[in-house]
Amino acid sequence: MVQSYKKNPPLSDRYDTIIIGSGMGSLTTGAILAKEGQKVLILERHYTAGGFTHIFKRKGFEWDVGIHYIGEVQRPNSLTKRMFDYISNDQLKWADMGTVYDRVIIGNKSYDFVKEVQGFKDRMGCYFPEETAVIEKYVNLVFTATKTSRQFYMDKALSPFWSKMIGWYMRKPFYKFSDRTTYEVLRSLTTNEELIKVLTGQYGDYGLPPRQSSFAMHASLVRHYFSGGSFPIGGSSQIVKTVSPIIDAANGAILVSAEVEKVLIKNNRAVGVQMKDGKTFSAKNVVSGAGIATTYTKLLPRDVIVRHKLEEKLYHTNPSASHACLYIGLEGSPEELNLPKTNLWIYPDDADHDTSVERYLENTDAPLPIIYMSFPSAKDPDWGNRYPNKSTIDIIILEPFGKYTNWEGSRWMKRGKDYNALKESIAQRILKELYKQLPHVKDKITHYELSSPLTTQHFVNYAKGEIYGIDHTPKRFRQKFLRPRTPIKNFFLTGQDIVTAGVAGALFSGALTATVLTKSNIVKKILKEK
Repeated sequence: MVQSYKKNPPLSDRYDTIIIGSGMGSLTTGAILAKEGQKVLILERHYTAGGFTHIFKRKGFEWDVGIHYIGEVQRPNSLTKRMFDYISNDQLKWADMGTVYDRVIIGNKSYDFVKEVQGFKDRMGCYFPEETAVIEKYVNLVFTATKTSRQFYMDKALSPFWSKMIGWYMRKPFYKFSDRTTYEVLRSLTTNEELIKVLTGQYGDYGLPPRQSSFAMHASLVRHYFSGGSFPIGGSSQIVKTVSPIIDAANGAILVSAEVEKVLIKNNRAVGVQMKDGKTFSAKNVVSGAGIATTYTKLLPRDVIVRHKLEEKLYHTNPSASHACLYIGLEGSPEELNLPKTNLWIYPDDADHDTSVERYLENTDAPLPIIYMSFPSAKDPDWGNRYPNKSTIDIIILEPFGKYTNWEGSRWMKRGKDYNALKESIAQRILKELYKQLPHVKDKITHYELSSPLTTQHFVNYAKGEIYGIDHTPKRFRQKFLRPRTPIKNFFLTGQDIVTAGVAGALFSGALTATVLTKSNIVKKILKEK
């Protein structure tokens, strides 16, 4: 049954723009269009809105599914901060995580990532005093690479004519960085493999180890956190809560439990959507934020897919890594349990990142190649008001989708004893790693549950349970079809697949898509706002 995020909203048969999916890209596109006077309908197939920004509650606890920290919102004039302010009417507030936002742990050694550029360079210089010149060059290269990305992404908003005429010029500087892997670039700076391993210790934020990932993606991620990390006050559900009034004010709506069956196409023009229950909504424009693979294989009529060879375009992309996450609830406040705000990135010390991943994918009994621990209740200053004397921990690991193919097609929460036993064995393995870092929490855990790649497949509708949409390889950034416009008139894309991984990438994608739809420079407009 279709439900509204807001109780009993007025619904129409026709809208200015219909947006499929309610992730960060969709919410941003919708909010901007609403502020431009458009009546927008956002359709979410699940019972809660927000995509990877949603929360879930269980056993008296609350967990944030996808947002663990955001960069750049500490700088009041950064584009990221200005955009969040714009789509929330300044209602979305952030809590700074402090000086050390990430800690990379390799075996028995730990390396703190300190906010602010000079602080980062100084701390890394303390760990690697013989490599201070290399660290300086590395930081400068990160800034140089990210500067070239501005023109690269703005080309995605150009009309086909202008992109053909001048787009090559806008993209060319970026390709110098995106065509090379992260490892290639760092290896050109230093032969110190330990330093390379540390500097790439956040690779889990975009899902590919250094020998596979594009340096442009790595540089974008590193630059994003130079000013530190922050967490939304009140939890990530505040994003939908602060955006939805803007949609409502323009007579739009966000509907949940509203699954789109297909986009309606007439004469190669999108005219609306048909819902799973048969109801139709019409619109001047339709936007998909459901991910390009889902969009180009499931949401469009088969004849349209064949005519435009959309599936063939997907041959040039690969899904990003799948994962498992252990959600843990504890008795005791974050202060009582001495939970850190700092994220922990934990790696084995006997191999580089790529080798660790490779051997794990070949044999999942091998050491876990990456463990990410986040402490959201410690990051949120409002947590104690909502959940006194309770705390939460999220732990994410790489988890191959192939382990779960026997249960594909089964129903969520009803996958059987063998599936539950597999999840329990993984949960115990993760808990063992937690106790190595925080042994004192062992007797404080009152609830835990594991989400598998099938859980992600179910809730986000990604075919292989991937966390970041499309892999961020050098090849990915050469795919010109990853842009808001599609070969179908009045049908557009938004979300991380057309920009880069994560919430900030999806946020910017929303501005790009809105720019194309409104034919105005939305980013420039946002930056001019007081």
